[in-house]
Amino acid sequence: MPSKLDQLRAMTTVVADSGDLESIAVYKPTDSTTNPSLIYKAAQLPAYGYLFDEAVGWGRKTGASPDAVVERLIIDFGAELTRIVPGRVSTEVDATLSFDVAATIAKAREIIAAYAERGIGRERILIKIASTWEGAQAVATLQREGIDCNMTLLFSLAQAVAAADAGAFLISPFVGRILDWHVKAGGGPYTSETDPGVTSVKAIYAYYKSYGIKTVVMGASFRNTGEIEALAGCDRLTISPDLLHKLADDNGSLARKLSPDKVGAAPARVSLDEKRFRWLMNEDAMATEKLAEGIRVFAHDLGSLRELVTKKLALAA
Repeated sequence: MPSKLDQLRAMTTVVADSGDLESIAVYKPTDSTTNPSLIYKAAQLPAYGYLFDEAVGWGRKTGASPDAVVERLIIDFGAELTRIVPGRVSTEVDATLSFDVAATIAKAREIIAAYAERGIGRERILIKIASTWEGAQAVATLQREGIDCNMTLLFSLAQAVAAADAGAFLISPFVGRILDWHVKAGGGPYTSETDPGVTSVKAIYAYYKSYGIKTVVMGASFRNTGEIEALAGCDRLTISPDLLHKLADDNGSLARKLSPDKVGAAPARVSLDEKRFRWLMNEDAMATEKLAEGIRVFAHDLGSLRELVTKKLALAA
């Protein structure tokens, strides 16, 4: 019997959730996603020293700031990923811009332009933007310009509705971080089917398919293969290399759990404006806390990447 990874590929687009180019090449996913935390980890691996050295050398030659060098390094990682995966590469907007519509739009345009300078068209890139109200407004503008977006740090139906209203190409609901919050709050024990992160994605999937919403649902942030198997059939799933390895080594049977023509009962249609969105988020402690935490972590790790670059620039002086 084919491995569970191969069985999953037959029903779901498999995406690599990593900045580790070598691991991604091994499992041959269709797409790849990155974030500041993953790039920070990958940048410290000896295998990618050449990318660091190139970006730092460019910074020394041009007198560019550490921020500019970091931005170049992130695009360089993304460019390498486009040579490995045949589909899309997601690149994240600076998390500190998560509440600034104009700055998010400007940064997204800069990212697309930087890829274009490397001969990589916008059809290969997804711009990752945090699922804040401001993020959704930025996405609405960018999608109208033909810049496809991936709304990330998504933990609730309210965020998913805002993303759909904005016309987002794709959303990344975070399964494992939802589970983390509920476990910390004293919930459980959970099975793969009762996992609150899994049930959240299933509800969003049913909502989108029932109301004809074209935005792609890509489950993310998995803690175990059970969560992945419980969402088999979802549009896309972005999976870390260690979980891809476990799926590749498992030759058991994998049943399809999600299908666009069998979604079951969908949540009631939600009408959103800014006040309604903020109220629904206020009423959802998990989504509010995990969104804020995620933005802080991404901002912190981007800051750590700047520190690494600053040190490299100083050593090269």
